Amino acid sequence: MKLINKNTLSVFDYILIVGVISTSILYSFFTKEFDIIGMIAGITGLICVVLVAKGNILNYIFGLVNVSLYAYISYKSELYGDAALNALYYLPMQFIGWFSWQKRKQEEDETKVKARRMNLSQTIILIAVSVISVLVTGYILDKIGDPQPYKDSATTVLSIIAMFLMVRAFAEQWALWIITNVISVIMWTILTIKGDPHAEMMVIMWVFYLANSINGLIQWRKLSR
Repeated sequence: MKLINKNTLSVFDYILIVGVISTSILYSFFTKEFDIIGMIAGITGLICVVLVAKGNILNYIFGLVNVSLYAYISYKSELYGDAALNALYYLPMQFIGWFSWQKRKQEEDETKVKARRMNLSQTIILIAVSVISVLVTGYILDKIGDPQPYKDSATTVLSIIAMFLMVRAFAEQWALWIITNVISVIMWTILTIKGDPHAEMMVIMWVFYLANSINGLIQWRKLSR
């Protein structure tokens, strides 16, 4: 079985992949800091989400590498919530997602999943659960002293819900990924200003993630028709 053929990736996909690689190399050249861990995390992460946008099951292999490294980087930057999210949730979900997508493969292309959309009632429930969960979690984080409770709540809660929707092959995952990616770009930009290690590479990664999530929303609306 061929996991990737010549028609799997579009010109836009290649632009994203080449873009994150070249940007990472240029950053290393001009700063004279070769961040191999950050580069691998960024590149594998971008390839992963590009393949998710195409509905290609191979994304979970690249995702396994990405979430492992991102958990380590987050831990080093004292983003313990992000570290725990990646190590304890995203990591096992790579295996769950692989087997779940295996059951929903398209007959004409065994590497692609059959995407689906929520109906109106499911969409309303999704919005209600997302908003309530973010507010409740943010309130709890505020009470225990989190300096940015609702930002942390939004990225964590929406990522958890989006990952669940991804495993279940719902196109609505991409709306949540877009929100999460915007917040993450802002968060890592702040950490870059503070001088945290690997932060610059994470800004690059999340900017490309954001571009891909917008493309993913468009692609999955087509896949779910």
